[in-house]
Amino acid sequence: MSRLPGTMTALHLVGNGGPEMLVLRHDVPLPVPAADEVLVRVRACGMNNTDVNTRVGWYSKSVTGATGSAGFGSEAVQDAGWGGGGLTFPRIQGADPCGEVVAVGEAVGPGLMGRRVLADGWIRDAVDPADRSKAGYLGSERDGGYAQFCAIPARNVYPVESDLSDVELASFPCSWATAEHMLTRPALVAGETVVVTGASGGVGSALVQLAKLRGARVVAVTSAAKFADVSACGADVCVDRASADLADAVVEAAGGTVDVLADVVGGTDFAPLLDVVRRGGRYTTAGAIAGPIVDLDLRTLYLNDLELYGCTVYEPAVFEALVGYIQRGEVRPVVAATWPLTEFREAQEAFVAKAHTGAMVIRSEERRVGKECRSRWSPYH
Repeated sequence: MSRLPGTMTALHLVGNGGPEMLVLRHDVPLPVPAADEVLVRVRACGMNNTDVNTRVGWYSKSVTGATGSAGFGSEAVQDAGWGGGGLTFPRIQGADPCGEVVAVGEAVGPGLMGRRVLADGWIRDAVDPADRSKAGYLGSERDGGYAQFCAIPARNVYPVESDLSDVELASFPCSWATAEHMLTRPALVAGETVVVTGASGGVGSALVQLAKLRGARVVAVTSAAKFADVSACGADVCVDRASADLADAVVEAAGGTVDVLADVVGGTDFAPLLDVVRRGGRYTTAGAIAGPIVDLDLRTLYLNDLELYGCTVYEPAVFEALVGYIQRGEVRPVVAATWPLTEFREAQEAFVAKAHTGAMVIRSEERRVGKECRSRWSPYH
């Protein structure tokens, strides 16, 4: 193994605000792993909505609008983090590093050295891991993977044996674990019908595949321009999100009411789509890209015996299940494009535009490549 450098290239988030808060530096001290940590040489790191939401301060209760790339002002600083608190700057974001373990802390055995790993981004309390209030997130409460190296607790890294590339593996952790959590909590089973909103995004396209893996029927809500891509990911039927009456269009496509609504959009479509869920059905969410403030008629909730699930801090078993799917080849990555770390601002700009299907990934090489949704990994062709 080559000698490790003393400094590295990393992307610093220096405060809440617009893209100008992202500063690329080449003199950041190399992380030193604590006794229970490993040092990962990052080969690739997936991009996620949480990167943008954290930067702009969207998680603040003072923000009521849709997600976006511009900052929301100083009023969001005090509670700009996902957990309701502020962040410490500078911060290296990036929850999805894929790379090689190049050093281990003194309490970590040698078995992880040289292994290619993915990271479960939820850093739970070592003494009380079941207490969700004590959990922090990689790239939020501690430095993440938009850097050449990243220190991660050994309990959070998972060796992965797969023919997939580093870029393809880096597209999985945050969005796919979120999707797995969204389907685990309402216990979606074979034969049920699930509606997936935002079906072309990272979480949405993962929801489509993971629901099909469970044997469910998938009604995907997306733009008409992305029907082919989303269908290639496994959706049984697609509904245009711009339909004049979206709820009626979903009912027609589904052939009636549905068992589960898996929603990452929120906004004005929340209330009408909730009416599409059958009596005793379930609503599950992990996002609100169209806006977090929604209308809820409590009579819809209690008269229809609905179950509502918010999905953020998942159990470790969720990530373990995801790694199993990957290693058995039961799911496939959907990577729209890759970008070098030196072009991160442009990459995030393209990410926020939402013209792509699936994931975008940051890599160390200075070249950018595209990858269509219909890839050789598709189990549906």
